[in-house]
Amino acid sequence: MKKLISILLSAMMLICCASFASADAADFDADLVAAAKAEGALIVYGSCEEEYLSAACEKFQSMFGIKVQYQRLSTGEVQAKIEEEAGNPSADVWFGGTTDPYNVCAAEGLLEAYEAKNAAHLLSAAYRDANGCWYGIYKGILGFMVNTEELERMGLPIPQDWPDLLKEEYKGLIWLSNYNTAGTAKLVINTMIQKYGHDEGIKFLKDLDQNIEVYTKSGSGPSKNVGTGECVIGIGFLHDGITQIVDNGYDNIGLVVPSSGTSFEIGATAIFKGAAHMNAAKLWIEYALSPDCVEQADEFGSYQFLVIDNAEQPAQAAEFGLDPENVMDYDFEDAKLNITTYIAEVMEALGGGDDRFQTK
Repeated sequence: MKKLISILLSAMMLICCASFASADAADFDADLVAAAKAEGALIVYGSCEEEYLSAACEKFQSMFGIKVQYQRLSTGEVQAKIEEEAGNPSADVWFGGTTDPYNVCAAEGLLEAYEAKNAAHLLSAAYRDANGCWYGIYKGILGFMVNTEELERMGLPIPQDWPDLLKEEYKGLIWLSNYNTAGTAKLVINTMIQKYGHDEGIKFLKDLDQNIEVYTKSGSGPSKNVGTGECVIGIGFLHDGITQIVDNGYDNIGLVVPSSGTSFEIGATAIFKGAAHMNAAKLWIEYALSPDCVEQADEFGSYQFLVIDNAEQPAQAAEFGLDPENVMDYDFEDAKLNITTYIAEVMEALGGGDDRFQTK
């Protein structure tokens, strides 16, 4: 009898889930859904955190009955892979990660322009590529995550601004992501050049290098090691620090918005030029720009600010005092046109062929 009841309950749950999926799917253009379902598959490269990527892909599959395969890669890894494949991509869409690498791929003609219906819900035209090559799904603030216990033990103050990071007392305590592989690190380059000017910005990064212990492959790498004390000061997106505090219980992490100003990322999504499942890819973009997708973020440890007007913001970001508008006027066009050159210049200044840029 217990087994029979269990089977009946399972069947009822499946019916309910199917009804819910159908109701959600009905909110999307029926012709596009039909064409996407006819293709039957979608391949996603994701540069957000693994848990959110997995949840977003699984819900898309459940809603539309389209089989989804996904792989988590840093933005730099995706950029390198798509550049190597040169218009014959092994995936259909890119999901998450900061827009600097997206802009490089767009400039190289490797992203497909698509005018998304749900882009009408974006809070500002700043959260999309003018030609529809990418669309923003979230916004994250760049700053410092510090292990307050370790700094207290060492008798060191919490750094409050970018120039503080150059002080001798922080030598060997700072982690940053790798300029070659992480979109976060590319944003750091652009931020320093825009704050201090070209030559002084590169000089700042050269001086900062003297205090950096580890360059991680992924932008979230430093945040994952602050709570344990392996990394004492991590440069990255503050929502990654919130994840470590809220989800992993590291209440010894302090979050710092640099006092003289900082920049922000726009986490994006895009279609790869030459995608094998083009209709499913277009449907993904519409889905990614809907509450169905983005409101899952905080359920799976991603606490970025959302950039569409019909989605509910994650409460955690506001609880930690982060203001999504308290950022510098970031020049996305300069970043788009020049980041490849800037990376080469920074790596030349740092002598980037040595072991410091081997990823960890």
